[in-house]
Formats: sequence, C-alpha cells, structure tokens
Amino acid sequence: MPRLPAARPRSRPTLLAWLKVAWLAISALFIAAGMVGVALAQVQPREAHVVEVDGIISPITDRYITRALEEAERSGAEVVVITLDTPGGLLSATRDITESLLSAPVPVIVYVSPQGAHAASAGTFVTAAAHIAAMAPGTNIGAASPVSGQGEDIDETLKDKVFEDTAALIRAIAEVRGRPSEPLEATVLEAESYTAEEAVELGIVDVIAVNVNDLLKQVDGRSVVIVTADGEQSVTLHTADTPVRNIRMGLFDRILSYIADPNVAFLLISLGGLGLFVEFWNPGLIFPGVAGLVALVLGLAALGSLPGNWAGVALILLAFVLFSIEFNIDGFGVVGALGVASLVLGGILLFSHFGTPSPVLPDISVSWWAITPVAVTMGISVLLFSREVGRVRREQFRRGTPEPILVGMTGMVSAALSPEGKVRVRGETWNARALDSSHIERGASVVIRAEHGPLLEVERTETTRTEETQKE
Repeated sequence: MPRLPAARPRSRPTLLAWLKVAWLAISALFIAAGMVGVALAQVQPREAHVVEVDGIISPITDRYITRALEEAERSGAEVVVITLDTPGGLLSATRDITESLLSAPVPVIVYVSPQGAHAASAGTFVTAAAHIAAMAPGTNIGAASPVSGQGEDIDETLKDKVFEDTAALIRAIAEVRGRPSEPLEATVLEAESYTAEEAVELGIVDVIAVNVNDLLKQVDGRSVVIVTADGEQSVTLHTADTPVRNIRMGLFDRILSYIADPNVAFLLISLGGLGLFVEFWNPGLIFPGVAGLVALVLGLAALGSLPGNWAGVALILLAFVLFSIEFNIDGFGVVGALGVASLVLGGILLFSHFGTPSPVLPDISVSWWAITPVAVTMGISVLLFSREVGRVRREQFRRGTPEPILVGMTGMVSAALSPEGKVRVRGETWNARALDSSHIERGASVVIRAEHGPLLEVERTETTRTEETQKE
C-alpha cells in the first residue's frame, strides 16, 4: 500500500506579511477619509473672503488684493468682498488693481464701508471695476479730479491731457462693467461726488447694504461674468448663507502698510539720522548705529510706497550734519539753528511733488504736529548740549591743560589709527594718534603715553608687538 505524503506544517505569517496588511488598512482608511472630506465639502457652502482696504492705495494694497484673489481661486471661494475706505492713492497701483479686478477669476464685490467712509479719487476706479459695487449708508464716492502734488489747480494744457487720459480709463472700466460712463466721467471732468443713494440712482453702484451679511443676502442669485483659463464664464452667486472668512495682510505687509504714512516716514528718517549721529560721536556703542540704520531703511521703504521727494530726505540728514558741526565749533548756535531749519524744511518737502500731477493721489504731507515736536526737541537739545560743550572748553582754557589721568592705561583701537583714529579707554571713546605715526589696526591693544586735551598719544602694547613678531 503506497504511503501518503506527509502534510506540510502551516507557516506563521512573516513580519513582511503583517506590514503589507497594515499598509493596505492604512491606505483604505485614508481613502475613506478623503471621500468623507469631499462629501462634506460638497455639502458645506463655499466661503466669502473679506478683504479690508483702509487708507491710501499703494503697491502694498495692490499686492494684498492680488494675493487675496489668488487665495480665493485656490480655495474655491464663492465671492471676494473688498471693504473700501480710501482718500485715493498712486495711479500705478490703481491701474494694477483695476486690471486685476477686471480679469478676476472669482466674483468680486467692492463695498464702500463703514458708514462715513468714502471711495475718493482712486477709490472710484476700484469700485467701478468690481463685478458688483456696493456702498453703506452715509458713504460717498467720486471727486476723482486730478490735482497737483500741493492740491492747487494745475496748468490748463497739462490739465487737459491728464483729464482726458483719466477720463478714458474710467470710461473703459464703465464699458466693461456695464455702468453708465457719464456720471463716472463727471467725477474726473467735473470733480463730482455722489452719496450712496445718488450713486445707486445713477447706476454707478448696485446695492446699499448696512453690513457685509446684509450685502451677501442682497446679491444672492445675481449673475456675473468672470474670466477663467477657458475664457469668460457666467456664474450665479449663492451667498445668502455663505460663511465669512477675513483675509488678513501678512506680517511684512502690515508693517509696510503702517510705515507707509507721511508722519511715520518722517519720524523714522529723523530717528535714523539721530542714531547715526550718536554713533558717529561715540564710535563703538553699536546700538544707536544699528537702530538708526534700521529706522532709516524703514523710512526709505515708506518712500517706496508713497510719492516721496528725495530732496526732503537729503535736508533731514543734512540737519544732523549741521548739528555735528555745531558741537565742534565755538559759535553762537548759528549752525545749529540752520540744522533745525533744514530739518523743518526737509519735513515739508519730504512728500511735496512738483512734477506732473497724479489724477488719483490725494494731498499728502507731513503734519505740523509731527514736524514741530521733533524740531523743537532737537533745537533745545542742540542748544543745551552745545552750551555745555562750550562751557567745558572755556573752563579748560582758563585752568590750562588738566592733569593727565589716562597716561599708562591700556585701551583698544575702535577705529584704525593711520596715524589718527579712535580708542576705547575705561568704556569711553577718545580721539587718538599713534606715537610713532604708524598704522595701528582696529582691535589692537594700545597704551596711552600722553594726553593733549581730547587727543591721546598711544603706542602698541608689548603683547601686541610680540603677537605680530610671532606671526611674521
């Protein structure tokens, strides 16, 4: 009788087999979670993104709105609502914003709010470029008439050219958005301004709403035409119960938006000049120089967002040069007074514009409430400090050369001696000269051999000489 083959023993699952099972289970879990997420996204209404524009329209505003539109397109927002309160802004930024709104891939509503707000000058163009224009009660729109940088009437020939170009722009916007061109053109040619009720009656805006929720309910069911990758497309708004999401500026843009103010820019440039002035008088303190340089850079960054005048910057910095000269001469404060005058004149000219006027820019200037305290404080400080310096010099002259107190002490070179420079002794910075008229590099150790008033004569220490000999 043939023997049957013996049954093979069952093999236990290997670690690799367990890993395969676990991987399949995790994959199935992720797929299920994704399907649930898609289902929930289909059930939940899409968001309305709210963008707040309050202040002068600048490149910062343009970047903010552009990023908000890109974010709305990525996240599939139902609509973007731009709440607007502006006195106007830069023409270049206004053109860029209107271009973005006219080609927006998502529906855009510009809402002039809150009550008491206005969409003046550049704000008129931005509002007209939206798919839907809305205003809160008690707001106004218009007065997009060009003025010069000082606010006065401009030359007739130049005025005609600027008016025609600006009027053509607003007519083009009105044509694209189906708004009446005559009343919008009148905001340019005749500096007309309209209340919310008048704007609705004329067809400039579509809706008057008391708040954003009221606005979203009123525009529910309206159809607008957006621009997609496949061309123009008509979409119907479903905004009655749409959740609202506020889109904030990034931290960097918020900082730039804050400093893009004439008064803040003036203070930053003034503080920058003061910090560099203190560092010049006390080399090695580091902090005043660094803080002054940072303030000066931020002030110049503000000029990049506003129509600044570089002559104003030069006059402000010249003021601190004159203050430095005042401390080095024996006089009656004439140079210091010129420094104060230069500071005031620099503040006045900092945002003065004498070239071709802008059709959408409001009158921008540094407030006297910012100029006066800075000028008075600097004037008093310079007067008191220069008097104290003069008093010390006169006392030294009457008493003769004071007894040497630093001779024999060791210091460190803070500004290279070639043969003159600066040294730090006992935490103080002194003017110094190399005893043998040699060059002593920064950071070298020196010993004081003689004092001549504020000037010290020094020579290298033996330690420094030994180190140099070893290097050779």
